[in-house]
Amino acid sequence: MITARDIHKRYGALEVLKGIDLTIEAHRVTSIVGPSGAGKTTLLQILGTLAAPDPGGRVLYKGHNVSSLPDKALSEFRNANIGFVFQTHRLLPEFTIRENVAMPALIGGARRSDALARAGELLARLGLADRTEHRPSELSGGECQRAAVARALINTPMVVLADEPSGSLDSANRAELHRLFFDLRDSMGLTFVIVTHDEGLAADSDTIVRMADGRIVDIAPRVK
Repeated sequence: MITARDIHKRYGALEVLKGIDLTIEAHRVTSIVGPSGAGKTTLLQILGTLAAPDPGGRVLYKGHNVSSLPDKALSEFRNANIGFVFQTHRLLPEFTIRENVAMPALIGGARRSDALARAGELLARLGLADRTEHRPSELSGGECQRAAVARALINTPMVVLADEPSGSLDSANRAELHRLFFDLRDSMGLTFVIVTHDEGLAADSDTIVRMADGRIVDIAPRVK
């Protein structure tokens, strides 16, 4: 579904990515692991079109080279097709949870009533039906991350990209969030690409991509 070819990324004299070739299969959970500084987050940003590869690199979604899209078209593609979950929830404190979840749909041009209705459905599915009109400060860390996952799903994306999504959670909430990813893969056919230091999450993933020093050093299916 997603193909990255000849991905290099240099910041001044520092070469962060040194020729990445990677294919992400649909309806699977792929974890990207490796030591700090390996280039994991930079790769995730490029896969998510938040950063561009150096000239010559290509990112293709279902065979279409999105790396060559102009900025406006790329922003529209990203909003419609890619969901993001970060280490911190990044919910806007002045809005309710329902409004936060609806935001990408509203940005994409959806009617407010439709976006809010869809947000409510997703929040209910993720166990937050009684929290929709609360603000982020009134929710626990685990609840905020579940709301962030709902926000990532609002536009029915091709893929959800997550950067250390459970890094700020305690063990119980971390386990709950991990279960949620796999439940959503199974129930909604979703595709996840997750950068993580959590070896437990990686071990449960369908595919484990190991990076070191800006390169992929191993790609392995889950050991069953």
